[in-house]
Amino acid sequence: MVDGWPIVATDFPASPRPNPPFCESLMPVSARLRDLTEASLEQTFVDELPGDPIENGGARRVHSACYSRTLPTPVDKPVLLAWSDALGHTLGLARPQPVSAATEILGGSRILPGTVPYAARYGGHQFGSWAGQLGDGRAITLGELVTPDGSRQELQLKGAGRTAYSRSADGRAVLRSSLREFVCSEAMAALGVPTTRALSLVGTGETVVRDMFYDGHPQAEPGAIVCRVAPSFVRFGNFQILTANQEFDLLRRLVNYVKRMHAPSGLSDLDWFYSVCQRTAELIGAWMRVGFVHGVMNTDNLSILGLTIDYGPYGWMEGYDPRWTPNTTDFSGRRYAFGRQPEIAHWNLQRLAESLLPIVPDQQALLAGLELYVETFNRAWATALSAKLGLRSLQDGDSDDEALQSELFAVLGQVETDYTIFFRRLAQVPLAEDSSIDRVLPVSAAWYASPSDEMRQRMAHWLTAYAARVRRDGSDESARQARMNAANPKYICRNYLSQQAIDALAAGDASVLSRLMRVLSRPYDEQPEADDLAQKRPEWARHKPGCATLSCSS
Repeated sequence: MVDGWPIVATDFPASPRPNPPFCESLMPVSARLRDLTEASLEQTFVDELPGDPIENGGARRVHSACYSRTLPTPVDKPVLLAWSDALGHTLGLARPQPVSAATEILGGSRILPGTVPYAARYGGHQFGSWAGQLGDGRAITLGELVTPDGSRQELQLKGAGRTAYSRSADGRAVLRSSLREFVCSEAMAALGVPTTRALSLVGTGETVVRDMFYDGHPQAEPGAIVCRVAPSFVRFGNFQILTANQEFDLLRRLVNYVKRMHAPSGLSDLDWFYSVCQRTAELIGAWMRVGFVHGVMNTDNLSILGLTIDYGPYGWMEGYDPRWTPNTTDFSGRRYAFGRQPEIAHWNLQRLAESLLPIVPDQQALLAGLELYVETFNRAWATALSAKLGLRSLQDGDSDDEALQSELFAVLGQVETDYTIFFRRLAQVPLAEDSSIDRVLPVSAAWYASPSDEMRQRMAHWLTAYAARVRRDGSDESARQARMNAANPKYICRNYLSQQAIDALAAGDASVLSRLMRVLSRPYDEQPEADDLAQKRPEWARHKPGCATLSCSS
């Protein structure tokens, strides 16, 4: 155990690959992609669940409702800054012109006929304490699009203006946070990590004032809106708020709705909860595999479908450190640090189980779901780590395998070692039984500083033991390398790369963002022309705002 993280934890595919773009059809692109203005959105969430009787009112306490009807607030000059072609193809939507009616819809200045935009009501535990009503304070769902493959996807605008749940905030978002969400959503999908998606990034032509680090230095920044896409944006907190307010009939209706729309027919309440536990375990394991840190794992930020949701102060662990968090708000307790994410997900599931007690009163059965989470996570992490190491499997209870894992993470923690680069380069380590081989050389590119002779020897000793273990495994060398390169990405969405794209786009240069998105769409491929995007974090980015740390401020 390292800070609550079992070093032997989720079930991800042994060879995770990005979902291919929807391009199997032989029909011309123009024949199957339509303009957003021609789309028809449905709204089963609104039709089947009760809403707030007050429409477009100010911030307030809402009772006995799952949502509040809310129109986006029009912006000054909406212009399309970025678009996900892969997601657009999946949805059957054509890339809009930078200034167009479709862009006005994506910027909240135009409403598709027949749609009923709304903000969802939910509560949540924030940093371990019950925060009461939260809700979509700056996100407005437009409706549900039925895609060419028959799936149903919700379109949601983040940064589209005030809602009933905005409290004292303005409901807007700035370019830097919006671009970070746009880039990372699509990068995570390409990595094979369950996630909400991002279709578009629209500049509003307006400024938004934010105090980035809550230090009394607010600044006016460019405003932007992201169109997020998911089968559902329901999260743990949607159920919590109903139980907290003793709205048990509504709790039953919400559970029935989610099961009908997103679970196999006939699934019992208990089995549905078990499936949520399993999906959550698989999600956290996928985060741990690629070194992702969510940064603010409040119960209102965990998806009921096991998707990565609400990209706020996230970060990618560069130097391996289980206690690392990108969120300055969390520095004092490091509740949401990398190594604590499995533990916190378990804690959040406990809170969800408590909220389901009015309709699933069998506490022991609910506890079995929490045990299922632990079993799924630990079994899946063993599968994940096996793939990262290029082994067919790690033997549970084998003292040699356990020692190999324990020593690996101990060494990585002693010398600042880039998590992503180390595992990617590990596939290049020579395996022959020859004491004259320098096995350290391939992985030395992952060190941020030169190690002491003692630590270099310790790494060499581990690599020798690792090579012997791989030889015993009996895997074909090419198969081993393929397995490792499919589990260990070469390219990740490092914060400093996103910041460079933010700075360039704010100056009117979209080429940096375009190149970054293109490379991140194939994170497991070599792409030697993009080697500069696979390097360690530069020293200048170690403490630069936006590159190393962020806050919960948008």
